[in-house]
Amino acid sequence: MNHPVRDVPFPFPDALNADASPAPHPLLAPVTGFLGTWRGTGSGGYPTLEADFTYAQEVTFSHDGRPFLAYEARAWLLDAAGNPLRPSARETGWWRLRPDGRMEALITQPTGIAEILSGHARDGVVDLATEQVSLAPTAKQVDATRRRYTLAGPDALAFVHDLAAVGRPLQHHLSAELRRTAPGQAG
Repeated sequence: MNHPVRDVPFPFPDALNADASPAPHPLLAPVTGFLGTWRGTGSGGYPTLEADFTYAQEVTFSHDGRPFLAYEARAWLLDAAGNPLRPSARETGWWRLRPDGRMEALITQPTGIAEILSGHARDGVVDLATEQVSLAPTAKQVDATRRRYTLAGPDALAFVHDLAAVGRPLQHHLSAELRRTAPGQAG
């Protein structure tokens, strides 16, 4: 049976903090400290790039009461004075929590890269490593990544991203220090 869509707000909004409704699923306990929107700056580089760079990043983690977090990250390059130059990386995905802090992540990028990662969440640290990378026909070759997210305090998040791409071994690519924005608000 086909029901007409009523002009009403989405009935199941995501929560950006552990105290908001819906309540987090019990399996999310190791990652509820990550809920919310985080913003800050970092630096990056890779042997195939002409020069190292500085960037700003915004990351949002939310949930809808089920045992996974929704993940969205956006970045933009900064000039030497800290002014935005242009959009940079963007990705979206899901962190799926399992018992005992084990987790899986699915992360996609508009550049044609889709990653499946696995790892663990414990003591304010999420450590994820590539299980599989799928590439669109025109995507840059990426073989592996490792991502580490560390809560450095109630309002501080450190991010480190290692990359193996275009024939290079796994090595440092990005790091950033992010601060929590006002609870329950996007950047």
